[in-house]
Amino acid sequence: MKFLIDNNLSHKLLSRILTTFPDSEHVRNTVGVAADDLAVWEYALMGNFVILTKDNDFDERSLVNGCPPKVVHLICGNRSSDYILELILKNKEELIAFGTIDKQNCILKIA
Repeated sequence: MKFLIDNNLSHKLLSRILTTFPDSEHVRNTVGVAADDLAVWEYALMGNFVILTKDNDFDERSLVNGCPPKVVHLICGNRSSDYILELILKNKEELIAFGTIDKQNCILKIA
């Protein structure tokens, strides 16, 4: 499983999750800093990514379009990258199961 990390999360997070989620990418490095949600969605779809975001706009798009791509919505407000990394690693097993085994759900909310 690999994440496409949205622009609303630090690009520095990428290097910190690569050992756990290899082949993940950050939107800044792929689609670009100014990418809109549709461009991010399409890139994730074409590359078989799970979108990792704090933005509920992807929840709405997922409800309309279904999946893929799947969306992991981090419900954490403005927190440090250390906090977000800890949140991801603490929920690692659930995230992996969502991205690889769960064929029914399109959105996973982690708080």
